Amino acid sequence: MSTNINDSSTLNGVLQQAELVLYQTGSVVSRILIKNPSGNVTAFAFDQGESLSEHTVPFDALALIIEGEAEISISIIAHRVYAGQMLLLPANQPHSVKAITRFKMILIMIKA
Repeated sequence: MSTNINDSSTLNGVLQQAELVLYQTGSVVSRILIKNPSGNVTAFAFDQGESLSEHTVPFDALALIIEGEAEISISIIAHRVYAGQMLLLPANQPHSVKAITRFKMILIMIKA
């Protein structure tokens, strides 16, 4: 039996954050945990050196770092983030993400 990893109905009971999405060599992997009109929650796993290029979204987002180390730039200001930390990505400000080591984060996006 296969399970749709983007189906929030599979999020039952107590879950380990680090096991929500798995690393893949040379890739950025994402899994939508919750998606509804008011926002979404997505888990990401970045292999070392992988990145998301600079982009802008019209909503605030909160990045919760689960494992590893990354550099998240907001309006060209680089922030080094580590497991256990979080960083607000303000709406309408360009940002990018680069994995310094393999790293996982949960991104919470709130639509206003």
